[in-house]
Amino acid sequence: MNVLPVTVLVVAKAPVPGLAKTRLAATVGDRAAADIAAAALLDTLDAVAAAPVAARVVALTGDLDNAADAAEIRQRLRSFTVVEQRGDGFADRLANAHADAADGYPVLQIGMDTPQVSAGLLTECAQRLLEAPAVLGLALDGGWWVLGVHTPAAAECLRDVPMSQTDTGERTLKALRDNGIDVVTVSSLADVDVVGDVAAIRDGCGPASRFARVTRAAGL
Repeated sequence: MNVLPVTVLVVAKAPVPGLAKTRLAATVGDRAAADIAAAALLDTLDAVAAAPVAARVVALTGDLDNAADAAEIRQRLRSFTVVEQRGDGFADRLANAHADAADGYPVLQIGMDTPQVSAGLLTECAQRLLEAPAVLGLALDGGWWVLGVHTPAAAECLRDVPMSQTDTGERTLKALRDNGIDVVTVSSLADVDVVGDVAAIRDGCGPASRFARVTRAAGL
C-alpha cells in the first residue's frame, strides 16, 4: 500500500507505578497497573509503526527512567519522533500536541488506552481523514479514542472541552461542528480504565499481544 500523507500522533504517559492507571491500580496494585499500561502503550506503538503513514509522533509526559518496561519502550520510541507534552491541563496538552506534531500533514491522534487498535483500523481512519475535514472515534465510556484534523487550528477547540467525563466525546463532536468543521465518525472502541474493561479489550487484542499476556499474568 502507498504511504498515506498523514501523521499519527500518540499522546502517552510514562507507565510509572503509582502514577499510571490509578483506577486500575486500586484493584490490582500499582506495579501490575503500570505493567498493563506499558503493555497497552507498546501494543499501540506497534500498531502505529505498522500503519503505512508518512510520520509518527509520540507526545510523552512522565519519567521513563522509573517506568515499567522502560528499556523496551525506549527502544520502540526510536522509530518515532518524540516531543514532550506541554500545558497545564489535559485539554491544553492535547491541543498543544497537535501543534507540535504538525508537519504539513493532517494529524490523526490516539492515546495509549486502546491496545486493541490495529494497523488496519488506523489505516482506515487515516484514509477517511484524507477525505474529510475531521474524523472522530468515540469511546464506549463517553470519551473518544481517535481524533483526526487537518490543521492545529482545528484542534484548538479542545481547550474548551472538559476531559475525562462521560460526555467528553459528544462535547468534542459539538465543539468541532460549532467551529464549522465537518466531522466523520469512525468505529467506537473501549478503552482500559478499570478492571471491568480488561476482558473485552483483551479479546480485541488477540492472544499474542502484550496486553493479553500481561493481563492474564495478573489474573484478570
